Amino acid sequence: MQRKTIMSRAPWLAGAMLALAAASAPVIAQPIPAVPQSREQMALSFAPIVRQSAGSVVNVYGARVERRPQNPFMDDPFFRRFFGDGGFGVPQERVQRSLGSGVVVDVSGLVVTNNHVIEGMSEVRIAFADKREVEATILLRDPRTDLAVLKLSNTRDLKALELGDSDRLEVGDLVLAIGNPFGVGQTVTQGIVSALARTQVGVGDAQSFIQTDAAINPGNSGGALVDMQGRLIGINTAIFSRSGGSHGIGFAIPAAMVRVVVESAKAGATTVRRPWFGARLQALTTEVADGLGLDRPAGSVVASVVEKGPAAEAGLRRSDVILSVDGIGVDDPEAFGYRFATRPIGGTASLTILRSGRRLVLPVKLIPAPETRPREPMVISARSPLAGATVMNLSPALAEELSIDAGTEGVVVGDLEEGSAAARVGFKKGDIIVALNGERMATSRDVQAAVSERKRAWEITISRGGQTITSVFPG
Repeated sequence: MQRKTIMSRAPWLAGAMLALAAASAPVIAQPIPAVPQSREQMALSFAPIVRQSAGSVVNVYGARVERRPQNPFMDDPFFRRFFGDGGFGVPQERVQRSLGSGVVVDVSGLVVTNNHVIEGMSEVRIAFADKREVEATILLRDPRTDLAVLKLSNTRDLKALELGDSDRLEVGDLVLAIGNPFGVGQTVTQGIVSALARTQVGVGDAQSFIQTDAAINPGNSGGALVDMQGRLIGINTAIFSRSGGSHGIGFAIPAAMVRVVVESAKAGATTVRRPWFGARLQALTTEVADGLGLDRPAGSVVASVVEKGPAAEAGLRRSDVILSVDGIGVDDPEAFGYRFATRPIGGTASLTILRSGRRLVLPVKLIPAPETRPREPMVISARSPLAGATVMNLSPALAEELSIDAGTEGVVVGDLEEGSAAARVGFKKGDIIVALNGERMATSRDVQAAVSERKRAWEITISRGGQTITSVFPG
């Protein structure tokens, strides 16, 4: 409907096309651009699309109160006499705020934004372009995709943006970016799709970004990237900039991934349910591609397969090269991860693979990762380098959630208290504790028992990003 509105403003283009169709030249001529002949023809505008879409794009305000240690001199009458109740001007509480954008995707009150906009926030408010403000609660956070879903407390007069098909985007398509840059108020910028399937962006780990030259600035995070039919085809999330402003290189999370996160929130899940593959992949090198007879290094090599996982049951083997998912090529493990993660749970995905020079098509079941054993989270409070860490039993479900290798054995660091001993010495969420003082750790209870004993020194072996690291700490 919207496309018809726009085309009606360009009769000069339609006339040129009709003239071309009527030509009887033996060679098909190319359309000849024509100069607009009237004011109406010159008034081609994106305003109808903006009117259709802008009301669904909101501002997201987050806040949290941080308590700071009280100045020890404030209770001293001498210092209070000379400096008064203000002491040294150090407040006991400080409010930290965040500002971003969001998109209403369901009239039931669901709003999608970036996870980094509301990360750590205890209070979230939504402001509409018509000055209305509504409180919101955080339904679901997904750091892997840098997406979050909010639920509005008041759903009166909501208008939701329709999710478009981001898989049908092509480089050169016109797009609009709508958001709240620098907190100045709602702003619309126009550009084109500059590139697709960008993976080396450094935001999240289950992505295949849309790149656009539509201006995206700080505060646009979580805003809408819409197509010429006013459909949401991406959530603006990052820019490439040396100065903090737009340099014409912005990135958006495709609507296909947004749909997965929203559907999980609608189902009442607190984490996103994705298909589990059950295999570790590596990028295909030029040397290996040449040896396989491929004209370019496009594909993912199966490095290992988890026993009884979907990949193993489908018949995948080590050294197989995955070329496509459901007929869509995947150039690297990141592209495969995105494509596979956007398939709906419950069906199958067809993988085209190369094995010993032969192309095969294998159906892989799309099932969520199993929780093969209870997580049994344990918060380490005993004096040790791990104090303040929450350790859990590793399972395929937890490995999928934390984006770590499901085939690794051990106990995983599931969370870290800010400023804790574990955080200060350098442990990170997702570290796998393999051994303490030479003793293998199989469960979270093993770690809890091991640190309950005082030691003069701690030798801790962890696995991080496929590398084994051993460090020694004083007791």
